Amino acid sequence: MKVVLDASALLAFLQDEPGSGAVEDVLAEACISAVNWSEVIQKSMAAEVDVTGLRADLEALGLEVHDFTPEHAEAVGNLWPQTRRYGLSLGDRACMCLGMALKLPVMTTDKAWKKVNLPVQVHVIR
Repeated sequence: MKVVLDASALLAFLQDEPGSGAVEDVLAEACISAVNWSEVIQKSMAAEVDVTGLRADLEALGLEVHDFTPEHAEAVGNLWPQTRRYGLSLGDRACMCLGMALKLPVMTTDKAWKKVNLPVQVHVIR
């Protein structure tokens, strides 16, 4: 299944947390926004993980990192009124925006995403 990963989903996979199997099952056809990729790098470094070569390793497994364009930036900003009451961050909205642009479901660990009424299918992995 082609899917857009949120940082939380990819981190669950990398840290072998609950839900990691769901990510492993789709990784060969998954993509992630460059914004969410930045989150993965930051959180990994905060956990003292050596991120050297991490992107190359994940890309070898099939993961694609998509550029964050000015058009994406505008779309993400425009999602704020619909998502702010659910506490969705800029990164959350970047993931949802990429899913909507590519017409693909998104995968996350954040249950609040299911409450948002947007034209994107949300898979919560735990």
